[in-house]
Amino acid sequence: MTVYKKLLQQLQVEPKAWLVTGVAGFIGSNLLEMLLKHNQRVVGLDNFATGHKKNLDEVKSVVTAEQWADFELITGDIRNLSDCQKACSGVDYVLHQAALGSVPRSIADPIATNDANIVGFLNMLVAARDAKVKSFVYAASSSTYGDHPGLPKVENIIGKPLSPYAVTKYVNELYAEVFARTYGFRTIGLRYFNVFGQRQDPAGAYAAVIPKWAAAMIADEDVYINGDGTTSRDFCFIENAVQANLLSATMHDSEATNQVYNVAVSGRTDLNALFNSLKVTLAQLGIVYSKDPVYRDFRAGDVRHSQADIGKAQKLLGYHPEFDIDSGIRKAMPWYVASLSK
Repeated sequence: MTVYKKLLQQLQVEPKAWLVTGVAGFIGSNLLEMLLKHNQRVVGLDNFATGHKKNLDEVKSVVTAEQWADFELITGDIRNLSDCQKACSGVDYVLHQAALGSVPRSIADPIATNDANIVGFLNMLVAARDAKVKSFVYAASSSTYGDHPGLPKVENIIGKPLSPYAVTKYVNELYAEVFARTYGFRTIGLRYFNVFGQRQDPAGAYAAVIPKWAAAMIADEDVYINGDGTTSRDFCFIENAVQANLLSATMHDSEATNQVYNVAVSGRTDLNALFNSLKVTLAQLGIVYSKDPVYRDFRAGDVRHSQADIGKAQKLLGYHPEFDIDSGIRKAMPWYVASLSK
């Protein structure tokens, strides 16, 4: 039995109080679902700038009435310290997912990205520290590796950031390290690598590639590839990211805390291969997509290749990703078909 399976069994009989920021978003709502299904008490904070009430409605539909009663939603903003203080009151663990994601968005509006990702992050750190929570786990990013060309990416070697978004995520790590040293406050940062899965929004200019392409294929619209299709990523299914969060929050080994970890599968898939994988999986679900992809210019601020070394997370957290990209796509696509074919 894996460390994670043992943790889930333990949580089932030992309820704790959790705060999930960005709870109505993609990762936040999946964390909420897993926690409620294991009888945890959850406070959620969201301003619905990028999150959706429909994500919460879906979680409500897949848990029991008793489990849903253990969820409290606070409509608030991490840029307001008082909202953060209210949300942190009485909780054991903080899973801080709220942020303005997207490299292109940060290039278009660096001030908004800074406000949410740095000002909001500092507010959450202060509120969680003052509330004396047991641990503070936050969403870091693989964008922190910047222009460093080495593969696979290891946590202690980074390059220069390539976007305002990457700057904000690196500053998060610096603030967390300073709070650990100055206040003895326990943090863990998770550098996500292209997380995908159910409830990831396919709409809008800044949608992630898998939901955006899946939506286009289901609607029989053009799929656009930035560059020549050889750009590669370490795609990570959402349930792997949930595992990393819960393991990190409940980790008490001092060697494992106040660290950053890659959250991925240590795989590498180029965009041409991803296109074909989505096409094949959708065909198995009865949706035949016959168009070729449309290639266009590379996108500013993007790195060409990304792949994680997950050895540190495996050793110190007991992280064991249960899904590779193919099994993740097979599990995610029925949700997209059901959601987008209406």
